[in-house]
Amino acid sequence: MSRHYPLVAARAGHRCEYCHAPEAVFNFPFEVEHIIPSSLGGGDEDANLALACRSCNVLKSASVTGIDPESQEEVRLYHPRNDSWEVHFHVEIETAEVRGHTAIGRATVLTMQINREAQRTARQQWMRLDLFP
Repeated sequence: MSRHYPLVAARAGHRCEYCHAPEAVFNFPFEVEHIIPSSLGGGDEDANLALACRSCNVLKSASVTGIDPESQEEVRLYHPRNDSWEVHFHVEIETAEVRGHTAIGRATVLTMQINREAQRTARQQWMRLDLFP
């Protein structure tokens, strides 16, 4: 486990800073990920670290940009330290889908595949249990 985990997890409220999955329902701690990957010059400073579920961390990988499906333009991905989740995303209560309000939100949802069937099904259960959003 990363030495940064206690600070990063507490700051994130123990939920994935990208898809907002609640860490409490998983049987292992979430991962501390580099918002700007080390391979692209990102460091270990607190401002570059985010809590991510395994799915979001693996799918984001070393990406810092994605394609907005609406405009087809390349845009930067959501940055948990600089951006407000509520500005870029909302949750469709009926479908449990996370939708992007902005090009950044849409590109992040697409790049990180936040609305795969398994995630939507889990999100519906979390909503029933009052663990999401």
